[in-house]
Amino acid sequence: MPDWEKHMTNLVRKTEGAVEYRYISTRGDGGRKSFEEVLLGGLAPDGGLYVPETWPQLDLQALKGKSYIDIAEAVMFPFVEGSIARADFRRILEETYNEKVFRHPDILPVSHVQDDIYSLELFHGPTIAFKDVALQLLGRLFDHVLKKRGERVTIVGATSGDTGSAAIEGCRHSDHVDIFILFPKGRVSDVQRRQMTTVDVPNVHNIAVEGTFDDCQNAVKAMFNDHDFREKMNLSAVNSINWARIMAQIVYYVATALKFGAPEKEISFVVPTGNFGNAFAAYSARQMGLPIKTLAVATNRNDILTRFFETGEMKLDGVSPTMSPSMDIQISSNFERYLFDLLGRNSGKLKALMQEFKTAGRFKIDDELMTEARQSFFAHRCGEEQTLQVMRDVHAQTGQLLDPHTAVGYAAAQEVAKTSGGPVVNLATAHPAKFPDAVEKATGQHPDLPAHLEDLFDRPERVITLPNDLEQLQEYISRESRL
Repeated sequence: MPDWEKHMTNLVRKTEGAVEYRYISTRGDGGRKSFEEVLLGGLAPDGGLYVPETWPQLDLQALKGKSYIDIAEAVMFPFVEGSIARADFRRILEETYNEKVFRHPDILPVSHVQDDIYSLELFHGPTIAFKDVALQLLGRLFDHVLKKRGERVTIVGATSGDTGSAAIEGCRHSDHVDIFILFPKGRVSDVQRRQMTTVDVPNVHNIAVEGTFDDCQNAVKAMFNDHDFREKMNLSAVNSINWARIMAQIVYYVATALKFGAPEKEISFVVPTGNFGNAFAAYSARQMGLPIKTLAVATNRNDILTRFFETGEMKLDGVSPTMSPSMDIQISSNFERYLFDLLGRNSGKLKALMQEFKTAGRFKIDDELMTEARQSFFAHRCGEEQTLQVMRDVHAQTGQLLDPHTAVGYAAAQEVAKTSGGPVVNLATAHPAKFPDAVEKATGQHPDLPAHLEDLFDRPERVITLPNDLEQLQEYISRESRL
């Protein structure tokens, strides 16, 4: 652990008698921002991502035996203090994390799979994927802050499948938000697409882009970096570049570790990931004092993250469509947050690497830093045939069905379990019914959608197809937004 981490303290600033948590940009030119500014801003004006100026520390002993809402309040309130009153924040949490929204008494239950491997079920929300955990909260945070400010925003997001539907469900009832979701045409599952395109409310707009997820994500970043367009449309973000998403995901690592005896006992987590947001949330929990023995990053054959931890080189390669489409990513935008810490929070070095990546499609980290990185993360890839085999084996041995993303993580969990000497928790990121074709191919079983989605394929769709052209995308958003 570098010296700057060892000596970090939870520094705060007094503002009119309130404690206000502060954020900085990874690229160093964004100033010091409040949570409210970070929530609404999404991407920093200098093109960087907002991170906490310091990491608050958890009192894990005090959280033993507490409810999910109690843990969520303890973990997240230090990040919002000064922008949202504690009573208001508690009310927002109670509106979000309840059995009506998440359809399970434990909100995010942990189930045993086999041997030392467990599953953290993150798919009990409205869109049956882990993105609901953060985006149900994010929508309510937007409503609270925008109502207080008397403002409207235009949310623009890119999705490889799950973020879009979860963002739409989180924002569909907001009077203060217009939301535009870009997704790669033909590269999301039918269930994922229909969860977005069948929402018939005036503030929701779906755009099928003729390109890849990275094309969609690059278009969104370009809109935020177009300062005239950003100001005109009052742009905000729900993608995992928004710090509030990361903040909400930290909670379930803490809550799960406490179930397994933290802080006295360590457990390992396996995170199937493409964009690195969920993995960075686990890293954040560790920085806040959560004892995590092994933190594993699991990728499909689009393995830029695994290759980085193996070689020290971040290098673009082509995106290959897979049965786990939410991980079909080559530009892991949240990785910049971790890289900023790895470089000792040196924004100059970070900007130089990001520029090299933009121009050359690659950058290299020196061996000393890579030694540190490999102490923080274990990385594992899982190809298509292995994914099918994992799904097949787990079903045959336990009767449980895994979606393909969860299966990618399970393959890594099996490797971690060989040496962990303790519980290994794999993140079950989606309900198997979200990817029925892959599940049926592997197991012969066609998973049924939950009752609240059983008529999904009978609902009419609302979507427009546009080329991968920034000017046409911006023109459409300008025309349709109700600002």
